[in-house]
Amino acid sequence: MTDDRYERGLEKFREVDGKGGQKAVDDLEELVPEIGRYLIEYPFGDIYSRPGLDLRTRELSAISALTAMGDCEPQLRVHIHAALNLGCSRQEVVEVILQMSVYAGFPKSINAMYAAKDVFEKRSSSGKE
Repeated sequence: MTDDRYERGLEKFREVDGKGGQKAVDDLEELVPEIGRYLIEYPFGDIYSRPGLDLRTRELSAISALTAMGDCEPQLRVHIHAALNLGCSRQEVVEVILQMSVYAGFPKSINAMYAAKDVFEKRSSSGKE
C-alpha cells in the first residue's frame, strides 16, 4: 500500500510542481532522507490525489493558507509556481492573496504580494510567461 501511495503521490507531485518542486525535495532529503517520502505520500499521494477539487483549486487554497499563515515564503513561492503551472492566471493568484488581506491582515497579504511579484518576474525572465 505504501508503494502505491508513493507512486500516486510522485505522479501528482510532478504534475503540480515539476522540476522546481523536485529540487526542494532533494535539498531537504540531504538533511532528512525520509522527508521526501513523507512529502510525496501524504500531501500528494493522499490529499492532492483525492476527488472533489481540481488541482487549480487546491493550489489557490494552498496560496490562501500560506498567505494567512505568514512566514512561509519559500512554500508560498512553490505554490504560486505550481498554480501558474496548472493554468491559474496571475490575476487569480493576486486576487486570492488580496482576499487574504481581509482575513489575515494587510502585512501578510503585502508580503505574499511581494513573493508573487518576484515569482512573476522570474517566470517572465526565464520565458515561462
